[in-house]
Amino acid sequence: MTQSTFHNLDDLFRMLLDIYGPRSWWPAETPFEVCVGAILTQNTNWGNVEKAIANLKREGVLTPEGLRVITEGHLAALIRPSGYFNVKSRRLKSFIRHLFQQYDGCLDSMFFRSWRELREELLGISGIGRETADSILLYAGHQPTFVVDAYTKRLISRLGLIGENAGYEEVRALFMENLPLDTTLYNEYHALIVQHGKERCRKKPLCEGCPLASRCRWSYGTRTQENGSIQAVCASCKFVPFMV
Repeated sequence: MTQSTFHNLDDLFRMLLDIYGPRSWWPAETPFEVCVGAILTQNTNWGNVEKAIANLKREGVLTPEGLRVITEGHLAALIRPSGYFNVKSRRLKSFIRHLFQQYDGCLDSMFFRSWRELREELLGISGIGRETADSILLYAGHQPTFVVDAYTKRLISRLGLIGENAGYEEVRALFMENLPLDTTLYNEYHALIVQHGKERCRKKPLCEGCPLASRCRWSYGTRTQENGSIQAVCASCKFVPFMV
């Protein structure tokens, strides 16, 4: 851990918390619903996942046993709003099959295992990638592993804390090696980054009035105007935020 990295990450968390307040995320009623939602949210937005979850609840199959006995085709039809429904139906079935084969369908038994070993185990299930595995561990299992998504990588790279081409594990390590292993902190931090990503730090960022603009070393450059004056400009969206 470096003190500068720790203070940068700690300051960023406090700034985001002051701006947006506690997020109390993930939006689900049970740990099992979190697991299902983490798989369904791949390559789609949460609004579509909510529709799929509602269908599963209406059919009374949003339980390990319910998803075990339902046919793959019927499951695909119910989760159609989430997109890639045939693929996601197979992925849900793979997860459920593993849950029953290894833990007799009991999430508590699964989460009783060492979370580091469980992470590797989850990554071995067809269709479970790093972000999905970490989401399941953090939000359903309450284990201290940091979730990295597109919002996380975009913000951290724009703030100059990590390279633009950094991979998932490098970004994850930045947080886990420079902050305490704290489930509550990781939960809140990731949720705040997602909120900021939705409101400000988009692919085409809304830099004007952004409370983090003064720290966004990546995005600002300069250009010379026709009259010879120098003007600061956001490199990603071409918004002219201030005069130099």
